Amino acid sequence: MLFGDEAMQKFAKTKILILGVGGVGSYVLDGLYKTGFKDITILDYDIYDETNLNRQIGVEVGKCKVETLAKLYPGIKTIKQKMDVEWVKNFDFEPYDIVVDAADTTDVKVEVAKKCYKKLIMALGSAKRYDFTKIEVSKIFKTHTDPFARKIRNALKKDKFNKNFTVVFSTEEPKCKDKGSCVAVTGAFGLAICSEVIKRVLKD
Repeated sequence: MLFGDEAMQKFAKTKILILGVGGVGSYVLDGLYKTGFKDITILDYDIYDETNLNRQIGVEVGKCKVETLAKLYPGIKTIKQKMDVEWVKNFDFEPYDIVVDAADTTDVKVEVAKKCYKKLIMALGSAKRYDFTKIEVSKIFKTHTDPFARKIRNALKKDKFNKNFTVVFSTEEPKCKDKGSCVAVTGAFGLAICSEVIKRVLKD
């Protein structure tokens, strides 16, 4: 066994919350579940659409993401909820050991960071790119190149929030102006986050 019994017991007891289970978050879920994490809660409100089938796990057009994934990954917990700033402010993050932020709205991500930066792993810009080798793991105030990361940094500075937290980002310049995502990158983001979760649990 790669990790050993003690590690597998740690994985099973660790409480994970994944915010957003699209192109990045669904791969986080898949990786953690198959590694042996048992206490996983996923949050999303969207349905599968023809425009995002290229990068999702568990695609059923017109079906709710969290309900579909609950069938594919028996035992996970689900929250069908549209995530906005007010919800983040009122939600209790305390029960969770690790929070994965795979949402895509700046103000929501900033609020999540304020609430639980110590236990946070945040995904930044994965769209408009196709080179997974440019993905890096760092701290938010050490990020560069990624326009989305810059937005997050500026918003945090504006709110006088200077706490560092772990992020996964890409140093690849965006390749298009319009929306577009490649599963080679979004999936790799998710698996990189999975790896970071594993390392954090084993370290603790």
